[in-house]
Amino acid sequence: MPHLVILYTPNLEAADAPVRADFSKLCRALADVMLVQRDERGGAVFPPGGTRVLAYPATHYAVADGQGDYGFIYLNLRMARGRSELVQHNVGTALLDCAKAELDAVFQSRPVGLTFQIDQGGEVFDGKYSGLHPLFN
Repeated sequence: MPHLVILYTPNLEAADAPVRADFSKLCRALADVMLVQRDERGGAVFPPGGTRVLAYPATHYAVADGQGDYGFIYLNLRMARGRSELVQHNVGTALLDCAKAELDAVFQSRPVGLTFQIDQGGEVFDGKYSGLHPLFN
């Protein structure tokens, strides 16, 4: 953890889109922003080996009244408990600003909605198996 999942309407990257969204580029940009976040003591907020950003087009979708070629992007960051409200706010602001900047041309080309939410753990089960963390220790 943390995991940032992006769900979006596939019309945003369609060949006939006025401006095509580049979700691979967006994923990398968001991950880079996550990796530079610092807490009040200057420590990394997120571990490199646990940072993941994944994007999925919605196979089926309905947006608004269906009368236009509307798009929608949903970002959900899931992170473990223990970070201060200030850190949560700073992370949220930095990631939202990044998403808006990376997608600006898309927003300018058509009506698109964007929602970004952060959830904290309270898991009843949290199993992990990873060969990534040892690479960064």
